Amino acid sequence: MMLPTAQQTALVTGGFGFLGRAVTTKLKRMGYRVVGIGHGRWGLQEALAHGFDVWLDAGVSLSSLATLDERFDLVVHCAGSSSVGYSQTNPLQDFYKTVQSTADLLEYLRLNESQALLIYPSSAGVYGATDDKPIKESDGLNPISPYGYHKKISEELLASYSRNYGTRVAIVRFFSIYGEGLTKQLLWDASIKLATATDAATFWGTGEETRDWIHVTDAAELITGLCESGAQFTVVNGGSGTRMTVNAVLEMLKEALGVDVQIKFNGSVRPGDPRFYHADVSKLSGLGFAPTITLADGLKSYAAWFKTSWSR
Repeated sequence: MMLPTAQQTALVTGGFGFLGRAVTTKLKRMGYRVVGIGHGRWGLQEALAHGFDVWLDAGVSLSSLATLDERFDLVVHCAGSSSVGYSQTNPLQDFYKTVQSTADLLEYLRLNESQALLIYPSSAGVYGATDDKPIKESDGLNPISPYGYHKKISEELLASYSRNYGTRVAIVRFFSIYGEGLTKQLLWDASIKLATATDAATFWGTGEETRDWIHVTDAAELITGLCESGAQFTVVNGGSGTRMTVNAVLEMLKEALGVDVQIKFNGSVRPGDPRFYHADVSKLSGLGFAPTITLADGLKSYAAWFKTSWSR
């Protein structure tokens, strides 16, 4: 991967979060000076320890961004909601977190005549209900949750600013990102359930739902790899291209945790949860990217981290 020839400055929004931290770690290794914004009360030394040269404890808004006296070469917009369930019960707050923050960031870049490349980690949630087949970037968007709709609106805002104001944009529609440090979503909740069950652990759905997993280290590698993209506007799937049933993943996780628990499913589908997610990665492969961490290895590392991080 090409490194910056002179030190460049990157802005990472949502830098306190799971993906934001991984992206920052990668950018620092590439030689970037990193400015972060997010909800995290870090002092200078703590921010530096996490890879941030400048840290602003704030939400992403025009007023907060205006306090940064910086010129950015790269912006990675990791801020926003990351939970379908949260969007179902808090749709307006989810809108503000995802859509409003994106609109404010785009307007900030426009007003400052920024030439920065803006990379947006979106979600496969924009595809919504699909058939059991690999999903292409050109497939229609059919979100089934406020979360998916809000990601779709954000993508449309990015496309509008790219077309009307020349903002350079790269969108990554990530499927299921996982890895050490993630303390929510399926694997974290499942690990707790499996670790505390005495006989059987029951999960939502049928177990035949499919997902496509990518380790957070590979996700950060993909994001930073797009720094070399010369496209004005591009959209790419972020996944492994491997179809896995939820049941198969939970069995692998159970083995990695070393627990003897029966896995059951209640047959009920939670609102907003898709049945099938499987990324077509043809476009991703054409960019020269391929994940380096297999799901089996990634789950072993995740399970080992969980055992040392979680306490009853």
